[in-house]
Amino acid sequence: MQAQEIKDKLKSLIEQASSIDHNLARRLDEINRWVRHIKPGSLTAKPFVLAFLLEVITDSTIWLIIKSLPSTEEQQAKFEQMTPNERYWYGYLFPRWIDASDSKFYIWKQKLMAGDFNQVDDDIIKAIAQDIVSREGSVWQRYIADLSMATDLIVSSRQQKPLCIQVTSVSEEFNHQKYHYWKSTLHSWEIERGLFFSYSPKEANFINQLVNVALHNSDYLAGGKYLKFS
Repeated sequence: MQAQEIKDKLKSLIEQASSIDHNLARRLDEINRWVRHIKPGSLTAKPFVLAFLLEVITDSTIWLIIKSLPSTEEQQAKFEQMTPNERYWYGYLFPRWIDASDSKFYIWKQKLMAGDFNQVDDDIIKAIAQDIVSREGSVWQRYIADLSMATDLIVSSRQQKPLCIQVTSVSEEFNHQKYHYWKSTLHSWEIERGLFFSYSPKEANFINQLVNVALHNSDYLAGGKYLKFS
């Protein structure tokens, strides 16, 4: 989808949402006002902004399809067709973001637009995701989850119970503070359980270790638990 198509689609979704979900219409209008004065050529030169907009368009389209179904039973049947991670996203986290006052949204929109979005752990997170999939687990990634909910990956394994994970290479000196900030963020979004993994790139086998820990805790970590591994 080209930049102008994205802008047109946003406007179309706002109109559609205005009669189905007013909070989504409000959120999409906020996003539209953020990008409406940017020329398509300039928008194309901002890959992180485009990627975020495409995610929001995808998620909003799916959400409106669900909300448009005439009965709770039909909505539930739609959720049952999804993977556990998709169901957790569309059935819980995404609608929470639509309805909530997201204090971080204003800040990270500015960073995306300015090109200051620094994914220092991106290659590591991709390697982790690939390893999880190779072991027949599943993963889910969203900019909203990452930047507002302190969640790099949503992971599920055999028990099909999604687990929110943050991965960081921050030094031991600072990771205690970051852990408490992460835990507070998960609490604020009413995410019931999570895994915070602080790694050292010098550790030869840390990706394998993290994936082992993630898959095990996806299956067995109790609600109300927020574990930290270094």
